[in-house]
Parts: sequence; structure tokens; C-alpha cells
Amino acid sequence: MDNKLVYLDNAATSFPKPENVYEAVNRAMREDCGNPGRSGHKLSLSARRIVDDARMLCAQLFNARSPENIIFTNNTTTALNIAIKGILENGDHVITSSIEHNSVSRPLKFMEQYNVEVTKISADLCSGVDINDIRKAIQPNTRLIVCTHISNVTGTINDIASIGALCREKGIPFLVDAAQSAGAKPIDVQGEQIDMLAFPGHKGLFGPQGTGGLYVDPGLELKSLIQGGTGNFSESLTQNMDSMPEKFESGTLNTPGLAGLAAGIRFILETGIEQIMRRETTLTNRLIEGIYSIDGANIIGPGSNTDRGNVVSLRIDNISAENVALIMDTAFNIAVRGGLHCAADAHRSVGTLDGGTVRISPNYMNSEENIDYCLSAIKACATGL
Repeated sequence: MDNKLVYLDNAATSFPKPENVYEAVNRAMREDCGNPGRSGHKLSLSARRIVDDARMLCAQLFNARSPENIIFTNNTTTALNIAIKGILENGDHVITSSIEHNSVSRPLKFMEQYNVEVTKISADLCSGVDINDIRKAIQPNTRLIVCTHISNVTGTINDIASIGALCREKGIPFLVDAAQSAGAKPIDVQGEQIDMLAFPGHKGLFGPQGTGGLYVDPGLELKSLIQGGTGNFSESLTQNMDSMPEKFESGTLNTPGLAGLAAGIRFILETGIEQIMRRETTLTNRLIEGIYSIDGANIIGPGSNTDRGNVVSLRIDNISAENVALIMDTAFNIAVRGGLHCAADAHRSVGTLDGGTVRISPNYMNSEENIDYCLSAIKACATGL
């Protein structure tokens, strides 16, 4: 290959984006960048249409009951904080898994100071959490069950449909962290009985950084963490707690970012999420099977040809994960991530807290040639060539 960048860090943020995403952001910045919902002039109205369009597309992609129940945030972390801190009260109990990202683990740790009890269910590397273990952990004061859909460290998939059914049976709200699955796997919030879904715009949905959101089921009540300007009921010093999604969208939204997010979702809907999933699965299996053939390289997580995400973690004997990533960047112009992936619980549960892993995450925009070149770089690192 030539010296062109091979980008395989899509679990952090996707790159490159589809061309229509760049075009939509540029057009919004140049032509439609009024303040949505704050004025009645043409630029403000066109900005509002961009926001409404993005909201409708998110609702369509996730089969939400109503676009108004899609709340826009600047990332998944903010969405998870809104959900966790908005629902839990003093004395509540919450169940989560052992493979969570810090955007779940840290807010839950924070809530412990408010007498919230946290139970972490051990997750199997291949099959995720056992639904029976969750059932056994439920207490009379269990107010929330929250888990990742796909681990950002190992690619392990939790069976969110089964967990959702259990939550509905027990009357417990269910929150899903879809940071690694939104846009990569089909998600049906109604069919899978998900009460809250936190998702990023900048990963599998191909939108710009600074975009994300939270779906909240219409029957669920959350406290609003931030109050301010919403564009409605401006005469009142009290924020309207009945107006969705404005209740959770104080301040100016990222209109150009949401234009890009809408374009990214259109690309997914036009391409077909099943086609995207098939291609990412093919590339992931190719990568894993190639790593298996390299002496000294060890996969941390599910193997190939299993139900897993496109996140692949590995370790190479006698060389740190961070050094592997540095060599791949400087010597081969391949972008991967080395170290701890903002997921202390996940690394602790798989035994990699002492240095982390090399994380490689292909997506639909990658090619078989990219994967083969990456494998040659891994082999060079493992053999010291």
C-alpha cells in the first residue's frame, strides 16, 4: 500500500464520513445557521427544519414511539448522565454489568454518595451477562437496569432483547448504552422493550463529533439536570417539565452537527443496516482469523464467526499496547488505539487493567486490503521486524 492513512479506530469516532455528511454540515453552516426555535425569520426556521429532520430520522432508525422523545445531546456520555441521574433517587438500587464504559460506571459511582446501591453482574466474554444472574439480583428497590449493548473493549454483545423483556416483566426501567451498536446493529426500542437508549452521532451513525442523543419512553419521568433557554414559555422562570424534548434541551443545539447526523442516518437507511452489518462482520472475521495465525498475538474477547461487535482487542507478547499503537501509527500509518479504553470495569473483568489492549475497530468504510495491511503490521510488531 502507499502511505495513505488506514483508519481503524471507528470505536472512538468514525472516519471517513460519507460525502453527504460533509456536504450537509457545510451547507448548514453557510445557508441555514440561524438559531433553531428562537426566532421567526427564515434562517431560524430553516435551522429548525434541520433539527426536526434529524429527530425524525433518529426516531425512524430506532423505531421510537415519537420523534419528540428523542433528546439531542453532545455525546453518549451526556445522554447516559441525564438518564442515570434523572431517574435514580436516594435509596434506589441499580443493576449493571461488569463490562461497562466509564460513562456508565462513573455516574453510578457518583450516585453511590446519594445512597444508591449498585450491583455489577459478571459478563461472559462470549455471551455477555446471563439473564438469570440479573433476575437473581433484582431487589424490591431496583429502580434501573443499565448495560452496554456492545462492549467497547471486547466486542461482547449483551442480549438486550432478553434483558428488556425481563425489565418489562418486573416493571423496571431499562437503559441501553448503544455507543458501539447504533448504526452497526438493528435496534428497535419498542420491539426490544428499551425504555432509554443513549447513542452517539459520531460513531456508527457517521455524524460529526458533538452530536448524540437519548431516547426516553413516553411513559417514563426523568428529572431535568439543566435549566435555561428553550424557546418556549420564556415568560416563566420555571422550566416547563411537560414539554418534550425541550425539557432536556436547554441552550442552542448544534444545528450543523445535526445536519450531518441526519445525512449519516440517511446514508445508513439508503444503504441498509443489514448490508452495513454484513460488511463489518466480514471485515471483523477476516481480522480475527488473521490475528489467530500470528504467533505472540492474542485476542481478548469473542472469536470469529460469533455474534459480536466490530471491536477487536488484542495483546502482543513482550510489547505494551501503547507501543504497538505507536508503531502502527508512525511506521505503518495505521490508526488504532492502545491502552485503557475509558472502561476500567471492562478491563478489570478481562484481566487487562495493567496496560490495556490494542483495539482495532473496522467499519463499513474499510476494505479487505486495509485489514490485510493491518495484519502485516501486527505481524511485524509481534516478530520484531
